[in-house]
Amino acid sequence: MKLNRSTMILGETISLVPYCKHHVEKYHMWMQDKDLQLLTASEPLSLSEEYQMQLSWQTDEDKLTFVAISGSSIPQTVEEEVSRMIGDINLFFIFSPDIAEINMMVAENKFRRGGYGTEILNLMMSYAVDQLNITKFSAKITNSNRPSMNFFQKNTFSLESVCEVFQETNFELPATEVTSFKYRQIVYPFYQPEI
Repeated sequence: MKLNRSTMILGETISLVPYCKHHVEKYHMWMQDKDLQLLTASEPLSLSEEYQMQLSWQTDEDKLTFVAISGSSIPQTVEEEVSRMIGDINLFFIFSPDIAEINMMVAENKFRRGGYGTEILNLMMSYAVDQLNITKFSAKITNSNRPSMNFFQKNTFSLESVCEVFQETNFELPATEVTSFKYRQIVYPFYQPEI
């Protein structure tokens, strides 16, 4: 989404940066992992398709994505930033501009089960409520993905529905129940106005 092309969000132990071309090769490497494909219900893409996907994430108005990086300091180089990549988080605005479907991935094993996913989720939701006036979040999860179901329930999402046909469970959280999370928003240091 063009809205966040120049936005960096600094949290306590995690920061969020726009998904840029310099992230694509590492992201592509992550998405070759069969377990991540299964957990994210994703099909593997070629590297050129991944570059096209990155461009669509940057320009489409109905989705917003950030790459999560470790640490709360501002990276000095794109190489440092890429080395700190741990996952991503996305919002989709499918039915309404104030209702967001949310999904996320912590791709780096050493950052799983340490509270980092919760910080990524809370950073994104706080930003979305403050900047986008979101009123409700929805998380659609494949029925076989128990870790994600447990994660969203632990983070106060409520079970809304189960669709056996699509093998999918939907969890929801009204924005009024989002715990305000302290963050700092700055201009992304590697922002380039042209695409």
